[in-house]
Amino acid sequence: MKHLWDIKVPNEQSIQGITQALGIHPLLAQCLVNRELIEPEEVRNFLNPKLADLAAPELIPNMGSAVERMFLAREKEDPVVVFGDYDVDGITSTTLLLDSLSALGWCIAGYLPDRVDEGYGLTPDGVANCLSQNSPNLLIAADCGTNSVEVITSLKERDVDVIVLDHHQAYEPHPPAVALVNPWLSPGTEGKFRELCTAGLAFKFLHAVVKHGRQLGLPEFKQYDIRQQLDLVGLGTIADLVPLTGENRILAVKGLQQIPRTHRAGLRALLDVAGIDGPVGSFEAGFQIAPRLNAAGRLQSAMRGLDLLCSEDPVTAKELAVLLDRNNRDRQRVEKEITQQVLDTLRTQFKPESDHAIVMGDAGWNIGVVGIVASRVQKEFYRPTVILGGSPDGLRGSGRSIKGFDLAAALKECDDVLDRYGGHAMAAGVSMQPDNLDTFRERLNELAKSKLAREMLQPTLKLDGTIPLYELNFGAVQSLEALQPTGMGFPTVQVAVPQLELNAPVRWMGAEKQHAKLSVTDGQASAEVVCWNAQSDPLPEGRFDLAAQPSINLWRGRRSLQLKMLDWRPAA
Repeated sequence: MKHLWDIKVPNEQSIQGITQALGIHPLLAQCLVNRELIEPEEVRNFLNPKLADLAAPELIPNMGSAVERMFLAREKEDPVVVFGDYDVDGITSTTLLLDSLSALGWCIAGYLPDRVDEGYGLTPDGVANCLSQNSPNLLIAADCGTNSVEVITSLKERDVDVIVLDHHQAYEPHPPAVALVNPWLSPGTEGKFRELCTAGLAFKFLHAVVKHGRQLGLPEFKQYDIRQQLDLVGLGTIADLVPLTGENRILAVKGLQQIPRTHRAGLRALLDVAGIDGPVGSFEAGFQIAPRLNAAGRLQSAMRGLDLLCSEDPVTAKELAVLLDRNNRDRQRVEKEITQQVLDTLRTQFKPESDHAIVMGDAGWNIGVVGIVASRVQKEFYRPTVILGGSPDGLRGSGRSIKGFDLAAALKECDDVLDRYGGHAMAAGVSMQPDNLDTFRERLNELAKSKLAREMLQPTLKLDGTIPLYELNFGAVQSLEALQPTGMGFPTVQVAVPQLELNAPVRWMGAEKQHAKLSVTDGQASAEVVCWNAQSDPLPEGRFDLAAQPSINLWRGRRSLQLKMLDWRPAA
């Protein structure tokens, strides 16, 4: 047993109330109650999300000032540039702003910094290169800029106004932007828009712009349908791992529905190279589309991703999509090599009793993939993890945390040995000089040791209940599809299935025979269980309880019940 099992005790009264009121399957009702959706009307709205339920964009702090400055730029024909980030959220939000604002009369261009040469956000080098190429009077910082006090001050001195559209945590003092539009500046709004990614925030900004244009009686604004941008919003929301609750759920659901019918030649080409022909869910968006769009910024230039999404020519779009697909395969190779180096080292040097955090860096590692490596290491060792690679100005990398440890706050306590840092409680970016690596490792470990009790260092599986195998029939599992999309803040259904045993030999799958397929039974029913990357893990034997994720598997047009193994333990 690799995890602690936290099995929910069903609230029978609430489950019965929802089941009777809405006519839904009891298992679905149980999972909704587990996610604190109890009142029938609340559940009804959740299962049928509507754009009309989105909060007015003007409620976000400083939105009015941002819109006012935008219309001044339109009136004066000021050149505007969108300075985005090189990840999927940055690429999609930049594309959204370019596509919509150019159609509505603004003179606008886009710029994405180079991950290696310029780094994340409004760096002096990135801004200097952006200005030399575009000469704007107004710069929109998308997915960055919240804490860029010095650079925005410098831009102001050069008579370049700045609007910040960003969702990263804000620290005092705030930069002298014309408008700092950040949901984190609005406390107590978690259920509305507090957790928006930048693509969602850009959509709210566009909504406010279009509303203002209609109030002014401008004909192009009356005709403009902002819903055509939802494909980008859905993709950015899933890819950026924001909580899929509140407004994020509405935008994700509507956005994923929009992707298969997108008008964008680039996105259609990306769907084609990814082999997606049908509905798009969180898996397709997060694990098939997003990595390909991200790959350019990791190994080459993120501008390729922007060019792809902005492309109107199907032939050009196809060429760019094929190139991004190749970039992604290269990314996978590089990532695998670095991950193996890190894991090989840790498996011999990691001390579970004293190592409360993991920090590793090497100037030879590609900084474009260290965030993915950090995620894999955190998953295997369950420690706050920071992995750094080499950059022209020292070491630069990414961190991933665990429950109970605010990584962004910890980095702030280490700011005397860091050059730059920023992010969220669970994920952050950092740069430093190589000479400070050991000191940073010691400091972060001490901070983690002070915050994380021993029991917090073993991952916990949150399970929706104990469900006998014979109750996990096709209808019950199919009903759970109403919960999609699942992800950060709204987890996939996971259950404990008791008293199982194998009823057939194990079958190994994959190019390297790294995956196992099991056939299990409880004496009344049978099911197929898949165990991904199971080569190094012991497989169930004897009678056992299974922690699993139930799903409907689609293979060659046939739908069947499948359980994904998360953990197992000997049956009591």
